[in-house]
Amino acid sequence: MRLIALPACLLLAACDTAGSQPPLPAGTKADRLLVDKSDRVLIAYSGNREVVRYRNIRFGDAPTGHKQFEGDERTPEGKYRISGRNPKSAYHLSLRISYPNASDRAFAKAKGRSPGGDIFIHGQPNAWFGPPIARDWTDGCIALSNAEIKQLWDIVPDGIPITIRP
Repeated sequence: MRLIALPACLLLAACDTAGSQPPLPAGTKADRLLVDKSDRVLIAYSGNREVVRYRNIRFGDAPTGHKQFEGDERTPEGKYRISGRNPKSAYHLSLRISYPNASDRAFAKAKGRSPGGDIFIHGQPNAWFGPPIARDWTDGCIALSNAEIKQLWDIVPDGIPITIRP
């Protein structure tokens, strides 16, 4: 029985640490976020100090270029805000990004299209029990591991700015 239990415990321990971050000091709060799509990083700052950096983040199925229209599978680029949160998201936890802004709406309207919406930073699908999905898979959102989105959820207040660079 012990021979079976040991590998099972090691497997569970490995799954628990996948995508985890070192703990942050109690009360840590970010005041801005930066996403660099080409480097695949999301960085949370407090003042000029980097609080935490998440690497290998995932985007929409068409990760290159700025989101312009509903269904284009792109992740927006530009300056936005964290405009809300959903604790009952289909993707673990989710932080809403204020896309589309006025210029996004005007561009889409001029082309007779919808800019889309519902862009979030979120975790893995709730029905997914494996390691974090290791490819671009969202409809334009920014995906983290469940451990990462939980940590980000705890340090990011609504209303802070987020800059998403190409």
